[in-house]
Amino acid sequence: MTIKILITGPESTGKSTLVKALAVHFKAELVSEFARDYIDQLTRSYRESDLLEIAKGQIKLEDENSKTSSLLFVDTDLTVMHIWSQEKYGRTSDWILQEMKTRTYDLYLVPDIDLEWTYDPQRENPNDRERLMKLYQKSFEERGIKYHLIKGQGEQRIQNAIEIVERFLF
Repeated sequence: MTIKILITGPESTGKSTLVKALAVHFKAELVSEFARDYIDQLTRSYRESDLLEIAKGQIKLEDENSKTSSLLFVDTDLTVMHIWSQEKYGRTSDWILQEMKTRTYDLYLVPDIDLEWTYDPQRENPNDRERLMKLYQKSFEERGIKYHLIKGQGEQRIQNAIEIVERFLF
């Protein structure tokens, strides 16, 4: 059985950095954010239909890695796809909503917005991070999901996450 630890939340909060650092520290596998590679390969702007393909690709990567790993750190989940879709198009695919209800993780980590927003061509929301963070928190609370908010800068942020994972695992 695979223990799956999710790191998710608003953009530019250090999710990918945390996932990599945690995987190294715990000598575990990781699932990268599928959307990054998918969007990088497009020769056009992404469309609403791409969000469903991204969601399915993320799930496929996660499921493939779950077969061979006892501990898995996952960079983003369908909560991201849902909030992103709502923000951009005002709706979410029924498939994404259904998968959100059934797909669970053993531990949820949400990096706080206490890091400075950093430009990246795939990032779209530099000015309303607090509102977006509240959407993530509301989504988890509505689904009865307990999560840990990860605060701090640099190595301290990573250490804060490590301590939460250690308390969970040991």
